[in-house]
Amino acid sequence: MPFAMIANRRIAYRSILGASGRPPLVFLHEGLGSAELWRDFPDAVAARLGARALIYSRFGYGHSDGLAGKRTPRFMHEEALAVVPALLDQTGIESPLLIGHSDGASIALIYAAAAGRSVAGLVLMAPHAFVEPVCLESIAKIRAIYCASAGDASGLRSRLAKYHARVDDAFLGWADAWLAPEFRTWSIEDLTSAVSAPMLLIQGSDDEYGTLAQLDSIEARARAPVTRLVLTNCGHAPHRDRESDVLEAIVAFARKEPQ
Repeated sequence: MPFAMIANRRIAYRSILGASGRPPLVFLHEGLGSAELWRDFPDAVAARLGARALIYSRFGYGHSDGLAGKRTPRFMHEEALAVVPALLDQTGIESPLLIGHSDGASIALIYAAAAGRSVAGLVLMAPHAFVEPVCLESIAKIRAIYCASAGDASGLRSRLAKYHARVDDAFLGWADAWLAPEFRTWSIEDLTSAVSAPMLLIQGSDDEYGTLAQLDSIEARARAPVTRLVLTNCGHAPHRDRESDVLEAIVAFARKEPQ
């Protein structure tokens, strides 16, 4: 897997070749994800659309370099407004279709609203627009499981370590940022109206990290066209729990947008 250099630090990424006439796809992973943990979902989307794709691991995740310090409540803003633009410049990507999951969906929305760059569209799966108690409760529970699994070869920490070279950066860097008292007032609701690109909002009805109030907030404030898909029998990872339905929704959404 190649690396890009951003602020003298390495970002691991992979590329999928595709037609130059279609908007390139950029995949932004969840709070515990990585380029590898998307598995072959980006390949399936890219193949159906005939589009180029970029999949990368944020600092602290996968095989990218570790965190430079403790994450602040603005860590998603910093990713969207500093790292993503630099990475897209290095890889020659313009006007992408951003496909984000969870924290990655929030990063996509921030980028589209505030980076000052063209975006073809946004696919936001289980996005966070503000902090809900159910999310914090779920993170606190999984943090306790993670900490209790230290030294257990079959436990959560060991399973995640297969995908993250710096597993504590990946897990604790994420969980502790969300659980910090100062993060409770975090919100990007005010940015939604600044997004001019069309949006596809996807969420599972059984999402343990957020309610449909997240989609309601985005849709109520949106000035751009919004397509909404709520999936039953689906948790926080729609592209894994209902892969076929999500794939078809993304393809249909992308094909409706100007090329």
